Amino acid sequence: MKKILGVALVGMVVLAVTGMAMAQWGGPGMGMGPHGAMMGSAAGSGPGMGMGRRAGSGPGGGMCMQQRGAAAATATAIDDAKAKEIVKEYVSKNLSGYQVDKLVKFDRPRGSMFQVELKGPKGEVRYLHINPWGDIRDFGSGRTL
Repeated sequence: MKKILGVALVGMVVLAVTGMAMAQWGGPGMGMGPHGAMMGSAAGSGPGMGMGRRAGSGPGGGMCMQQRGAAAATATAIDDAKAKEIVKEYVSKNLSGYQVDKLVKFDRPRGSMFQVELKGPKGEVRYLHINPWGDIRDFGSGRTL
């Protein structure tokens, strides 16, 4: 009886330690890639791709470290004026007909983040988020008011 309980206890300890290690590590395919960008099992195709979808492939698609270039190397937080400049450039290049309606600033420990509300030519509302380093994420294809 003692032998069976001993084997069961050792098995439970091994499972607990393995579970904690997997929780900290994140599992297969997770971790830092060769270019310092997070990689995952759904991380596009190639080193340095951002975690998740390929860059710019829809809502939540962001730029990877290689695409950011010099902006990633400096890693300095942007201010309100720079955020407005980034949004105007993005809207004129990618969203013709949309106008900036609101720019809301959120203070975070690593810098300020911004949420931008855009209004489209047919009354659509679209949201953009700008992280502290100037990267833009487009949330939604728009909805009517």
